[in-house]
Amino acid sequence: MKKSEIHFSIALDDQKVPEAISWQATDAGKDIHFAKAINVAIWDRNADATMKIDLWTKDMPTDAMKFFVVDNIGSMAETIVTATGDKKMAEMMRTLCKELSDYLEEQGQTNS
Repeated sequence: MKKSEIHFSIALDDQKVPEAISWQATDAGKDIHFAKAINVAIWDRNADATMKIDLWTKDMPTDAMKFFVVDNIGSMAETIVTATGDKKMAEMMRTLCKELSDYLEEQGQTNS
């Protein structure tokens, strides 16, 4: 059986606020990749519940964080179709993404 591993490294300041986030994955080569935010959700089979890790660096722009959240919802819409075939739920999530994107645009926030 093939194994794949993902490693996250978080550099914290004196107040334990993330300053830098890096990651490596065995299937992504030996390079170290850098991020300003991560969102990891795991379905815990024993607790029958979602366990989450949400971290972002102190220099993550607020506008970028909002787009990061909208992108995550869009990604989950694709996941629900692939995992369950529930096209209705995916469409509802895509509609929410569109509404949130329109809201951000009205606020003058852009994804750049």
